[in-house]
Amino acid sequence: MFWPIFEKPMSTTTPTIDRNLSEELMGNSTCVDISESPVPGFLTGIYILAFILGLVFNILTLCPILQQVRSQNILGVFLLNLSMSDLLYILTMPLWIRYYNQGHDWDMGKFTCGVAGFLYYSNMYVSIYLLCCISVDRCLAVTFPLRSKSFRSSRLAWLVCLALCLVVMSLHCLVLFQDNLSKDGNNTAQSCYETYPMPRTVAMFNLLRVGVGFLLPLLVMGLCYWKILGHVKQSEGLREQVKRKVRLLSFGVIGIFSVCFAPYHLLLATRSLAYYHMDVRRYCDFERSVHFPFSCTLALSSLNSVVDPILYVLVSDEVREDIMPCCGRTRQDQRDNTKTLTTGTMKTLTSLI
Repeated sequence: MFWPIFEKPMSTTTPTIDRNLSEELMGNSTCVDISESPVPGFLTGIYILAFILGLVFNILTLCPILQQVRSQNILGVFLLNLSMSDLLYILTMPLWIRYYNQGHDWDMGKFTCGVAGFLYYSNMYVSIYLLCCISVDRCLAVTFPLRSKSFRSSRLAWLVCLALCLVVMSLHCLVLFQDNLSKDGNNTAQSCYETYPMPRTVAMFNLLRVGVGFLLPLLVMGLCYWKILGHVKQSEGLREQVKRKVRLLSFGVIGIFSVCFAPYHLLLATRSLAYYHMDVRRYCDFERSVHFPFSCTLALSSLNSVVDPILYVLVSDEVREDIMPCCGRTRQDQRDNTKTLTTGTMKTLTSLI
């Protein structure tokens, strides 16, 4: 595989040392010795934890969510699609566990590497945009309850989810047709989606992912929760306990979203900008220095498949009621307790994301 030669910005000539280094990098297909990284054991543990907890939590919440979908609950439609996306990704985790346990050596073939990467990145941005859609839907339900009722429907929610999945997966089909396996320096090991230096097209696509796939949804979610919190604060018919719950849920979702996805996208943008603004030697030194933290942010982002089911329980009273029998309580007991805390209007407002 041949990589594009890096060039210094605002310069018409390339120093000899950089040209020689570029040729050397093209021959070795890497400028980072992944085998020397202390990451593998740590990452293996993170992915094992995410696999076990994510599988258990998603299966546990799947039946209650299906019940909400059958009752034409709009939130249930978004949560079901979010759960199915998480489960598809979780099923590929054993491949990543094997990869990191073998010291970043992918021995399962090019196609398997492409499919695993496709499901990983598709799940990340499907999850981000579904969380964004849920936030918009909750904002409309709270701030414009009468006007939004005319067009908020399960049918529209399904169409939005279908369009969203098609767009995200179509954009990420690129990973299925790329050669994502690369030799790790002078070793015989093959790395999957860890190519150094990154191709120019990948650097451009990374910046697009950061802007459209992370910053834009984060801005929309922030505006939605700002509107929701403002509406709840001005409402005199809500108890202070309910208002406090809405505030905690709103800040909690934004916080979880930022913790899972912000570190990865911050380093992704930094690496992509470094590609365009550093010479080859400085760029490779930079990539070596951030390889460990960047791998950690990848593992951290995979934990969204564990956190999402917890959000289902926090943001939906119906899902929480349906799942309580699994925890040793009857649904009727939970309903009796719920009635003592909130009215029907309060219940709608506390089902916020």
